[in-house]
This record gives sequence, structure tokens and C-alpha cells, in this order.
Amino acid sequence: MRISEQLRKIADFLGLKKSIIAVLSMVILIGLGEKMAERFLPLYLIALGGGTFAIGLLNGLDNLLSALYSLPGGYTSDKLGHKKALLLFNLIAMAGYAVVIAFPYWQAVILGAILFISWTAISLPATMDMVATVLPKNKRTMGVSVNSLVRRIPMALGPVIGGALIGAFGEKKGILIAFIVAFILTGVSLIIQQTMIDDMPKIQKENTSAKKGITLLTPQLRTLLVSDVLVRFCEQIPYAFVVIWCVSINKITPLQFGLLTTIEMVTAVLVYIPVAYLADKSTKKPFVVTTFMFFTIFPLVLLVAQSFWVMVIAFVIRGLKEFGEPTRKALIMDLALDGRKAATFGIYYLIRDVVVSIAAFGGALLWDASTAKLIIDTIGIGNSLLPFFTAVASPATNFFVASGFGLLGTLYFAFFGQDLGYVSISQKEKE
Repeated sequence: MRISEQLRKIADFLGLKKSIIAVLSMVILIGLGEKMAERFLPLYLIALGGGTFAIGLLNGLDNLLSALYSLPGGYTSDKLGHKKALLLFNLIAMAGYAVVIAFPYWQAVILGAILFISWTAISLPATMDMVATVLPKNKRTMGVSVNSLVRRIPMALGPVIGGALIGAFGEKKGILIAFIVAFILTGVSLIIQQTMIDDMPKIQKENTSAKKGITLLTPQLRTLLVSDVLVRFCEQIPYAFVVIWCVSINKITPLQFGLLTTIEMVTAVLVYIPVAYLADKSTKKPFVVTTFMFFTIFPLVLLVAQSFWVMVIAFVIRGLKEFGEPTRKALIMDLALDGRKAATFGIYYLIRDVVVSIAAFGGALLWDASTAKLIIDTIGIGNSLLPFFTAVASPATNFFVASGFGLLGTLYFAFFGQDLGYVSISQKEKE
């Protein structure tokens, strides 16, 4: 009896209601199948004769669909409810896996990937909507944080299992088996999801038929979005060049870089739960500002990190950027209109990710003179800017510009950002 009471207290602390447990199971099962198979898709494409063109097409689709799927995912959740929406998204993913399993051609793999490769992006609005619906406001940050933490489990285990299958059966057969397992795990998660997730009563929606697209975003959400875009520029401008800086320029080993990535992941996992507990007991804005600060600091610390141990400090800071990320997602759901939360989440992420995709292009222009010249010559425009970019482009410029965007985003939200304030005890009891 004592043990059951302790388990109940832990479940209450973590916001582990039945529907939340179902979604976490879904995240582990589908995520495990996805990471077992999807991480090795480039190898599979080459094995099937696809070549570098197919890999480039796959990478482009992954980035594009991750941005574009957020909006239809949100609107579908608002239209059907999160339970039916998640059922639909799982069936779509299973259809994609079925195509890849049935037709061993690289063209079929690309077609199937369109259906399953961005499952996280299309399902995230429905997941966040369910968290906002099932949990009271004083537990939403904890719910989002636990979800984010659990997502790391398949991210860590999936590639290891997929790699083991390739080692045991070879590239073609091993990856095909990984897809079969992914199909089965998605089916199992579908059964768990539909059995355990409660049917929520329909929320009476406001007359928002005329409110489409960006008009779903309240002024407070638009402020958060502008800040978030600036901070994501800070993240994405140097993103692709971090490994080059560490391994190629400063000569640490690939193994050491892998350890740095592990340090980043472990740091993120360690801060999720305590920060969620504190954020749910106070206002969310200070935690979002703090996480924006960590985004801003990372490029500057990395710039001076020319030894492994200083890089460890840099990657601890990079891990701490997750300090207020679940809090930011919970804040989006708090500020969104009732009955339109999933759609609002979807349009927010669509706008953010499409705009931020420009940052990778800008980061390459800023990295070195030869890269800047190659890009400008390739696209055939901006020749008048070529002397400027070739004069200023360097790793230091890349890192400083990135940090500058982060500082702008942090200050903008610090001065103009808002949240709904602390939920009082009496309010909590009413919800």
C-alpha cells in the first residue's frame, strides 16, 4: 500500500495521467521504429541505386515537410480531436512504411518517406493540445517536459538497434527488417493509444471562422514568435559548422565530438524535470528568457573553445538551451485561444521553421570567403555583395553574427514578452 501511494505521488508530480502515459508509450514505440529505420535511409537509398541525388532529395523533403506539416497537423487535431488525429497520423506513417517494405526501389522509398519521415512534426500539435487539455495549467510545463525527456529514449536506442540489424543482416536486409519492426511498433502504439486515451468533450469554440493563418496568433504570441525566430537564427547560422569547427579546425577526434554530443544530451535531460517543477510554480517568462540566453552564449563560448575541455563547457551550455524549451511550448498553449490551440501551435511552428530555414544559407555565406563566392556564383545573384562577404566571412564572423541575433531575440522578449502570470492556488483547484 505504501509503495502504491508513493507511485501515485510520483505520477501526480510528473502529470502522468492515463492519456499522457498512452502518448508517452506512443512516443517511445513510434520513435524507436522511426530512428531504427529513418536514420539509415541514406544507406538504404544508395543500396537501392539512388545515389547522391536521392539523398539530397530526401534531406530537402525532411526539412521542408517538418515545417509544412505542422499547420495541417494542428488543424486536423482541432477538427477531429487529438485522439482521432493521432489515429490518422499513425495510419499515415504505417502506410509509408508499407510502401517502403513492399517496393524495394529508391523512388518508392522517397514516396514512403513523405508519409512517415515527419511524423513528429505533424503529430506534435495534437500532442501538445492533448497535454493542454488533460493537464491543468499548473502541470502543463511538467507534461511537456516529460514528453521531451521521453523522446530522447528512442533517439538514443533506435540508431543502436538499427546499426545492430545492419551488422547482422547487411545493409539492404537489415534496414528492411528495421522498417518491418517500425511498422509493427507503430501498429502496437496505435492500439495502446486508442485504448488508453480518453475521448475529451468538445470545447465550445469561439467564432474564429474568419481567423485563419497568422490571425490565430495573439499579440503576445507574435512577440514570442519574433523572439523565437531571432534566437533560432542564432542556433542555425553556425549549426552545420559546429562539427567542422571542432573536428576539422581544432582537431578533436570524432569520438570526442560524439562524447560532446552525449554531454549535451545528458545536460538537457537533467534539467527538464526540476525546471518544469519550478516553472509550473511561478511565471514562465523568466525561464524562456534564460533559455534564450543560453542559445546566445553558446556561439561565443565555442569560438574561444580550442581544446576538448573548454568544448565540454560549451556543450554543457548547449544542453542548457533546453532549460526553458518545454516552458516555451507550454506558454504557446497557454496563450493560444481555447478550441484552436493545436491549429495555433501548427501555424506558429510553420512560420518559425520556414523563416529560420534561411539561416543555414546565411551561415554558409558567413563561414569563409570561398564558400561565400561559391554560393553567390551558383545562385547567380548578389554579385555586388560578393566583395563584402569575401572580406568579412570567417568562423568568428559566423559565431558573432549568430550570437547577435540571439541577443536581439533575448532582449526583445525580455522587454516585450508576456505570459499569463502565476496560477493561484484557488485557480488551480477550480481547474
